[in-house]
Amino acid sequence: MELAIAGNNYKPSPATPTAKMDRKIWSKLPVELLERILSSLPIKTFFSLRSTCKYFRSLIFSPQFISKNTDSPISSFLLLSHPQSTNYLLYDTDLNIWREFGLPLSRSPLLSTASCLLCFPAVPDSSNSAFIIHNLISRSSRTVTFPEYPFPFELPTLITNKNGYKLFCSSENHVYVYDASASNWTRHNGIQRTLGDSYYQQGVVHNGSLYFSTREPFAVMNFDLNTGNWSTLDVRLPEELTFVRLASGDVDKTHTNRLFMFGGIGRNGISKNMKIWELDEIERKWDEIESMPEMMCRKFGSVCYHNYEHIYCFWHQGMICVCCYTWPEVLYYKVSRKTWHWLPKCPSLPPKSSCGFKWFSFVPDIYAFG
Repeated sequence: MELAIAGNNYKPSPATPTAKMDRKIWSKLPVELLERILSSLPIKTFFSLRSTCKYFRSLIFSPQFISKNTDSPISSFLLLSHPQSTNYLLYDTDLNIWREFGLPLSRSPLLSTASCLLCFPAVPDSSNSAFIIHNLISRSSRTVTFPEYPFPFELPTLITNKNGYKLFCSSENHVYVYDASASNWTRHNGIQRTLGDSYYQQGVVHNGSLYFSTREPFAVMNFDLNTGNWSTLDVRLPEELTFVRLASGDVDKTHTNRLFMFGGIGRNGISKNMKIWELDEIERKWDEIESMPEMMCRKFGSVCYHNYEHIYCFWHQGMICVCCYTWPEVLYYKVSRKTWHWLPKCPSLPPKSSCGFKWFSFVPDIYAFG
């Protein structure tokens, strides 16, 4: 039997259109093979596909998909919202570069972030009646209708968990918690009853509760997200405090959440020094871990005009970020290295920008659902 070999003048016949695979064949594929095929899709395509059925949605937690996507580097950002900027400004904390980004509902003020979820008011005026929760990775949005109307909410806080997310809001004499997994609101005793007029900053998530710091007399309160109960943290605070802020996060990626306190030390309302403490939950005390360098302390005190209500802080990828509504720079402390740094002003900001600088932590995560 001779083997016929085509010469150089051989021209293949035109390819015939590929027939669609029979559905019966798809249904007979082993689960492992189907997961392997689907896990090879681009993330954007997969997120579009997962809405077709519960099984495809569950595949995002399959070993194939996790091993393929969690090892790839995804940048994390500090996100700056400013009323004089038409776009949101992103600082890539991995590549140390600035980016501009047009987000959905750019006319609406960004209220809160958690992972890749963004919370906006549905309409940027007093007539709004809902929140918009937008997932920037899947490019999907959910409208969350207010639990009552009118709803004069204060500083909503997004909290992500393995089942989805929750949204905490205060309103006059009550607080409300929206559970995305159940698509409903629950009402609890309000923060005004517990803290008086002390509430002015978003809560900090730590071990299933939201923690809040108060004005003088200083205290740390917590709201249990599961039971809806309020309690006071029974740990003595440092003496001669002038202000208190909280932050929490996982320092060494061991999934162990730690609670930190940033505050000023001084007299007559003037901070002579600013320090960071960590809560020792076993010994029930605040351990001082760092004091801000003198020159940085002087600069930060001057930029906020010693009006400490302008100061807020948050956790971002191993850093405690300290910000001021009236100043375009961020002072951050790297917990693992015990070093302080200034993040310089964004060059894209208008030259006469003054107040309204609002920073957020933005850490894209394919396992956050909106």
